[in-house]
Amino acid sequence: MSKLQLPRTLLPLGALALATSLMAPSALAETLNIGVMGELASFDTSQVSGGVWESQVLMDVYEGLFKKSPDGELLPGMATEWEVSDDGKTYTFQLREGAKWSDGEPVTAEDFVFGWQHLLAPENASKYAYMLYPIVNAEAINTGDKAADTLGAESLDGGRTLKVTLNHATPYFPQLLTHYTAYPVPKHLVDEYGKDWVKLDHIATNGAFKPVDWVSQSKISVEKSSTYYDADDVSLDGVNYFTTEDRNAGISRFRAGELDVLREYPSSRYQWLSENLPDATHMSPYLGSYYYVLNNREGSPTADKRVREALNLAIRRNVLSEQIMAGSFKASTAMVPPGTSHYDTQHMDLGSDDMNARMAKAKALLQEAGYGPDHPLNLRLRYNTSDEHKKIAIAVAAMWKPLGVNVQMINSEATVHYQTIQQGDFDVARAGWIADYDDAENFLTLLHTGVGNNYGAYSNPEYDKLMDQAAQTLDLDAREKLLEKAENVALDDYAFIPMLTYVTRNLVNPKLEGWEDNVEDDHPSRWVHFTE
Repeated sequence: MSKLQLPRTLLPLGALALATSLMAPSALAETLNIGVMGELASFDTSQVSGGVWESQVLMDVYEGLFKKSPDGELLPGMATEWEVSDDGKTYTFQLREGAKWSDGEPVTAEDFVFGWQHLLAPENASKYAYMLYPIVNAEAINTGDKAADTLGAESLDGGRTLKVTLNHATPYFPQLLTHYTAYPVPKHLVDEYGKDWVKLDHIATNGAFKPVDWVSQSKISVEKSSTYYDADDVSLDGVNYFTTEDRNAGISRFRAGELDVLREYPSSRYQWLSENLPDATHMSPYLGSYYYVLNNREGSPTADKRVREALNLAIRRNVLSEQIMAGSFKASTAMVPPGTSHYDTQHMDLGSDDMNARMAKAKALLQEAGYGPDHPLNLRLRYNTSDEHKKIAIAVAAMWKPLGVNVQMINSEATVHYQTIQQGDFDVARAGWIADYDDAENFLTLLHTGVGNNYGAYSNPEYDKLMDQAAQTLDLDAREKLLEKAENVALDDYAFIPMLTYVTRNLVNPKLEGWEDNVEDDHPSRWVHFTE
C-alpha cells in the first residue's frame, strides 16, 4: 500500500485549515434562505429522486469520506488519512476521531458499510445504486444475486478503519465519494426505528446541519449541529430551503429580501437581472446537459429508430439556445458537455445545416415508419413545472408540427415528473443531468442497460460492451477513446434528443461570502457567512 496521490481536485488537510481561516464566523447569528427548484424526496439517500436541488440539502446535513470546498475542490471529510494499493483497487481510510452523528453517537466505518448496503438493497430500488458498482459485488447485491455482506467494504479496528475493494482501478473514485450515494447511514437508528429513522423526531445526520422542520411543498429547515467536528467554524445557525418552482416569483422574493439565494433564475430574465441586480446576478460554465428522453420500450412510437431520427432532425437547437433561452444555454448535439475532463466533445450527425433538407428527410422517415395524414404521430411530452421547460416544450412541439406530429404536453412538479418517467409513462420527456463528478462516464452511464436513470430504457449491447471495457481500462487515453466510441454508438442510434448544455444561473445576496461559482454548481452552506 502507498499513500494516495491526490488528484488535482483533492486538497490536503492544510487547505481545509486555510479555507476555514478565511471564513471566520460573523458575530451575529444568521439563517440562510435558499430558493430551490423542487422538494427533497427523502433524507434516506436510497430514496432520492435525482433532482439537483436535493444535493444542496443533503450535502448540508450529511458528510461523506470527502467533502467539497467553496470552489468545488475535494477536501478530507469523515476520512482524514487514506492509502491506495499499487493496482488502484484497494482503498484504506482512517476515519476522523471525534466525528459524531447529531444525536452524539460516533460515526463509524460500519455506518458507511451499512449505508452502502442499504442503498444497494434491491427492495429500496435506488436509482443511484449503480454509482457504487465499482465496489466489489455491489452490482450483484443490487440485482439480488449476492448477499449484502459480500460487499467489498469492511469495517476494521472497531469502526475506525474502512477498507474498500474495487473491481478495477477507478480514477474518479475519490470524487464519487462526495456524492450522496456514498454517505453513511446511522445504523444504530435503523436498528431501533427501521424505516422510521428518517422521521424528524428520530433522524440524526453527520454533517454541519441537522433537519428540524419540513413543511411539504413549502420549506425544509435545518440548524447547525453542535456535534459536528467543525461546528465552531460554521457561521450559519441554520438554513431554510424554500420550494420555489415559480422562478419569477422567486425573483420577487429575492428582491424583497425573503431569499438570500435563488437557484436557477429564468434564463429569459438574465439581461434584466444583470442590468438591475448586477452584484447579485451570477452566470458561469456548468457541466450539465439538457436533453429529451425518448421511450425505447416496446409499444412506444419512439422505440422506432426512424421516428427518433426524424424528431432529432427537426430540432432547431440554435433557436432554442439563442431565441427561446436568450443565450443562457448553449446548443448541443451530444450527451457529454464541453469542458469535461479528458474528453473531446462528440456530435450527432444531422446530415446538413439546411433545415429544408432535414425536414424533408424527417418527413420521409416518418412516412417510412407508417405515419402520415391518415395516421398522425401522437406523442406525450412530459416536462416538470418551470417556465423554461414549458417554453422549450412549446417550441419543440412547434418544430415537430410541420412533420404531422401531434404533441400532448403534460407537466407536473419535479418529484412526480421523475417518478412518472422512471415508470415509462411517456413518449418524450424532459430531463437534465448535472455532473456528479467531472468525468464523461457520469453522463454516458445514463444510457447503460439497467441503470436507474436510464428513463427511456435504452439498451444496446455494443454500447454496454464499450462502457464496460472503458470501466476496466487504466490508460486514460485508451479509456477516452472507448467512451467517445460509446457515445457515438448512442448518437448514431438517435437514442435521445440532445439539445442544450447548461450554465449556472444563481441570484446571490452580495453580502453573502463563501459562495463561489464552480463547474458543478455545488455550494455547501457550511462555508457561507454574511458580512456586516
